[in-house]
Amino acid sequence: MTSRLDIGQTAPAFTLPNQDGQDVCLGDFVGKKVILYFYPAASTPGCTKQACDFRDSLASLAAAGYVVLGISKDTLAKLKKFEATEALTFPLLSDPELTVHNSYATYGEKSMYGKTVMGVIRSTFVIDETGKIELALYNVKATGHVAMLRTKLGL
Repeated sequence: MTSRLDIGQTAPAFTLPNQDGQDVCLGDFVGKKVILYFYPAASTPGCTKQACDFRDSLASLAAAGYVVLGISKDTLAKLKKFEATEALTFPLLSDPELTVHNSYATYGEKSMYGKTVMGVIRSTFVIDETGKIELALYNVKATGHVAMLRTKLGL
């Protein structure tokens, strides 16, 4: 497993398909600030809460210059259904091979219900306009995450 990323490191580049099957490259956002969040599974309670919080905060985040991208190991069909069911208005990226998860160290051992399991580590990265990591937050909670992130970003 890749070691965890730190502030100041260059964010690993990637290209993944979004819920519409169109490729999205991190490089497409040079000159913009990116909030990149990794979540375990579309349409689960925590992930739905987190995605809807991002959806509801999207206008104010965009006004502050941020773009939001969500990444999971879900299939495109599952992401498309999640988008439609929750009226999500930002790209949901599919990484079923866990290539990008591994480059950001967001897949590995975690504790779930008192047991150690392998899975997606809910994490968020803020990437600056030059592609450097401004914030690297691992093991975040779904509920209240966007509010906490807004506080850390001074929004």
